[in-house]
Amino acid sequence: MPRLKGMTEEEMSNWSAIFESAIQSGDPAHDLEHIRRVVLNTKKIAKTENLSMEVLLPAAWLHDCVHVAKNSPERSTASQLAADHAVNTLKQHGYPQEHFSAIHHAIEAHSFSANISPHSIEAKVLQDADRIDALGAVGLSRCLMLGGHMGSDLYHSEDPFAKNRPLDDTDYCIDHFFAKLLGLKNTMQTKAGKALAEKRTKFLSDFLEQLRSEIG
Repeated sequence: MPRLKGMTEEEMSNWSAIFESAIQSGDPAHDLEHIRRVVLNTKKIAKTENLSMEVLLPAAWLHDCVHVAKNSPERSTASQLAADHAVNTLKQHGYPQEHFSAIHHAIEAHSFSANISPHSIEAKVLQDADRIDALGAVGLSRCLMLGGHMGSDLYHSEDPFAKNRPLDDTDYCIDHFFAKLLGLKNTMQTKAGKALAEKRTKFLSDFLEQLRSEIG
């Protein structure tokens, strides 16, 4: 079995292939590239934390291994389903059982819609890493791409920034910035995560200001 501490590039590739094989196809904003970026984000944040990569790495790779549509009434259970599937996959491939509980918790707690508080540092890092991918240039692209996939309009024609109406991010992409994205920086659990989120949130705010200047 490949090691996670001090493993070679070949061993890393072997585990990555195992993890990727367990991932179900998702929507355009929750594809394999999203997962790879979250893995990269976890590695960046992990440099400043004392944690177990034996827990964090498989949790990052498998955090979205089960796909539930964003507009599904079952969406809040997606991370718990992914956690169950991840542990079953790791069992099948002989992963050390002593890490299963921590991996399961990190995956189930990463989701915004699940509303599960992260208790371990690995869970906190994964939650930050996943939410950071919803911000910045990538987050902007994902928001618009998913909105198009779901048939949402870009903005409300009469009140684009919801000054005099309730937010509706099901029908309008820009509403999602105010309903969720701009507030994510306040949910970060780690110092490194907060710094990354602040920088990327500014990009979103600048985009909204530019949009205001263009549409009036």
